[in-house]
Amino acid sequence: MTVRKLLVFQHAINRQTIHLLEDHAGRALPATEPGDPSMTVTPFPFVTQLNGMAATQDALAPLAFAGHAHFTAMQVRDGRIRGLDLHLARLRDASHALFGQALPDERMRAFLRAALAHAPSALSLTATVHATTGEFAAARDDEALDVLVRTAPPSSGPAGPLDLALFDYERVLPGIKHVGEVAKTHFLRRAVAQGFDDAAFVDRHGRISEGSIWNLAFRDGDTVVWPAADRLDGVTMQIVRRQLARLGVAQHDRALTPADVPAMTGAVVMNSWTPGIAVRRFGAATLPDAASFVALLHRAYEAEPLVAP
Repeated sequence: MTVRKLLVFQHAINRQTIHLLEDHAGRALPATEPGDPSMTVTPFPFVTQLNGMAATQDALAPLAFAGHAHFTAMQVRDGRIRGLDLHLARLRDASHALFGQALPDERMRAFLRAALAHAPSALSLTATVHATTGEFAAARDDEALDVLVRTAPPSSGPAGPLDLALFDYERVLPGIKHVGEVAKTHFLRRAVAQGFDDAAFVDRHGRISEGSIWNLAFRDGDTVVWPAADRLDGVTMQIVRRQLARLGVAQHDRALTPADVPAMTGAVVMNSWTPGIAVRRFGAATLPDAASFVALLHRAYEAEPLVAP
């Protein structure tokens, strides 16, 4: 799946309606036409819930363009989640950082269970935490936290390999998965306009940090190298790291510059969709085939048990 198709797919997810499907050969299938039973598409039973209840239009309206919130994203299979402990820790830590308080883990789990009560076997899920006082207002002693949970079609990301353009950019509060980041889409679009698939970032010190919506990993011989810079440590990245450690695979953090990339023996991107998509081109550098590296990361990820919330 190309990035352009992926953008179309994500737009459909946001609307919770699929207007464009693809057959197994990747050919576009037209949207359902009235009266054509062969093209009938059953609506996905996905939900948008606020604090465990169906979200109303009035409740969602203030959140439409709100940016003072954080979230976590995951793939759910048969009602279970890989790295659930890491997702809960992310939500807890980010809530303390942004709001000075956090909801109990059991309450967060209850919201996840409510959203998954009648869910299909495979789906994507995001859980977003925001304060009731909203934006552009000082925190209050009686400030409470709300949780918006949305489910959507499952995704495994684009097929790859990907070509990444490099941009000088640093995310604000990089350790928090927060919302309202216009730069990620801005740089992705600039990359596509230049003939690439997506964007990767270099910080003020010349270090490679992360991708637009991805963590980056490189292979140096038999060692997995994680770029050392201010970055978001994604849940998938954390899962892979702990499972690689259990497999006895050498890995470490290392400051990398674009000049170091040609010496690498492989590179991938990863996020909640997938533990590894090969990178073919990283700025001006062309990388070797990363099939064995991708396979290793998928094996590590799949060793992580699925846990019910």
